[in-house]
Amino acid sequence: MFRYRRSVLAVEALSSYLLKADDASFHDQVYDALAEALTEGVFAPGQSVSLRTLASGLNVSPMPVREAVRRLIAEKALELQPSNKRLRVPSLSEDRLHQLAKARSWVEPELAAIAAIKATPELVDTLKEEDDTLMVALSKGDVEGYMKANHAFHFHIYKAAHADLFYDMARTLWLQTGPFMRVVFNKLGTVQLPRDHHQELIGAFAARDADTARTAMAEDIAEGMDLMVEAVRV
Repeated sequence: MFRYRRSVLAVEALSSYLLKADDASFHDQVYDALAEALTEGVFAPGQSVSLRTLASGLNVSPMPVREAVRRLIAEKALELQPSNKRLRVPSLSEDRLHQLAKARSWVEPELAAIAAIKATPELVDTLKEEDDTLMVALSKGDVEGYMKANHAFHFHIYKAAHADLFYDMARTLWLQTGPFMRVVFNKLGTVQLPRDHHQELIGAFAARDADTARTAMAEDIAEGMDLMVEAVRV
């Protein structure tokens, strides 16, 4: 069973995300670091955060963090509590998870189908490597490794579609679901995780089979989101 150390984990992890930044502007680097941390479940649903804490974790001034937070609030990845104006990660209800599941089922299978038609041998090799990394992480109970590899697997596919509108929608949906993925692992561990459909996706990409890619991605998303709904009910 994974252990989730909320406050310590979040602060310690942030600097490593900023170090990944490339040639984007500094403000964009701060935003990208926080967005990736949220997507990979560094913060838990309902967890309160502050500009000072985030800036300290990234070792930057509060100004670029404030701008990044505004963008994340607009994307519903963070929220201001009406009662005290404190910043927090949104709590996820069963109803909201159902909405996110529906939205993901519309967007991500289409990205997979589009990308399958354009798939290259290099992309197939990359997906195999990411899936191997994911399986090793699962076998070790390494939630950090699993979250990173699973995110990388999916977004290598989505980027390969070269469909910017769908891609931005998928990224926003993952921003909102990422924090809850961590809670699922904390409650259920790896034993109860459903079989993913990554091998079917890899085969579909190798064959440039859009229909199979669409179906496999839809099933992968449905099973993962169903597990999150069940975790809410526990």
